[in-house]
Amino acid sequence: ARRHTSGSHLSTMVKVTSICCIGAGYVGGPTMAMIAQKCPHISVTVVDISQPRIDAWNSDELPIYEPGLDEVVKACRGKNLFFSTDVEGAIAKCEMIFVSVNTPTKKTGLGKGKAADLTYWEAAARTIAAVSKTDKIIVEKSTVPVRTAEAIEKVLKRNCSDAAVQFNILSNPEFLAEGTAMTDLANPDRVLIGGKIEGQAGTDAVDALAEVYANWVPQERILRANLWSAELSKLAANAFLAQRISSINAMSALCEATSADVSQVAHALGTDSRIGPKFLNASVGFGGACFQKDIFNLGDIC
Repeated sequence: ARRHTSGSHLSTMVKVTSICCIGAGYVGGPTMAMIAQKCPHISVTVVDISQPRIDAWNSDELPIYEPGLDEVVKACRGKNLFFSTDVEGAIAKCEMIFVSVNTPTKKTGLGKGKAADLTYWEAAARTIAAVSKTDKIIVEKSTVPVRTAEAIEKVLKRNCSDAAVQFNILSNPEFLAEGTAMTDLANPDRVLIGGKIEGQAGTDAVDALAEVYANWVPQERILRANLWSAELSKLAANAFLAQRISSINAMSALCEATSADVSQVAHALGTDSRIGPKFLNASVGFGGACFQKDIFNLGDIC
């Protein structure tokens, strides 16, 4: 740990040397590969309970394809980037844990069809609590409902046998697009970190993660927020993007009725600096799992 003074407060900011990521999927794998490449002084271990998935990450045929991912993984793997099924071992030795597990829409019970299913998240939290003997910074990388951190904190405290162990939960939502994930990670529009910045411990935890990203992201792009604002911002961003697609699709119906060309209308709209050109392509609708899932999630909150 590194001590530094800020005004009259003496604070302890963790100097991160070891990171564990639970979940070797589309978000966890590329994100950790980028951190390993940009931070050679940090040991990064990606863990998953699926042996075939981990075997794939350790092979020449990675389980997902993203332009540039293969080169980064092969350059770092075995040096400071590791893929393992030893979840408990990786948790025990690290200072910071990213949780990047699936949070699908619930198929049964309260909130069916709208709310996020946090079964995998809660299982990860129970494992973290059971194994941890030292303080941990836990980073929400999965897209989660607002105030998930509050529920997870209760799970952690309830399942940790050592009352002296402190858990600081951060929200660090991903803003990756399929096909450009490595570019998005290398040169992000922004990195959003939410924490309990009302207190010193929360501020120190946010600073510790910000220091990791500062190895390649300019300080002005590293945004700090309170925990709930960061959790909501990811859902809000996807809702706004989906709304743009829905709006131009509605406009295309008007274009058909008036013999206007929707692509020309979209171009005219996009040249307005207040609107911008992105996500203004008329189509059958927005695709992928995230937009629909996150909009349902927002609706469930309301």
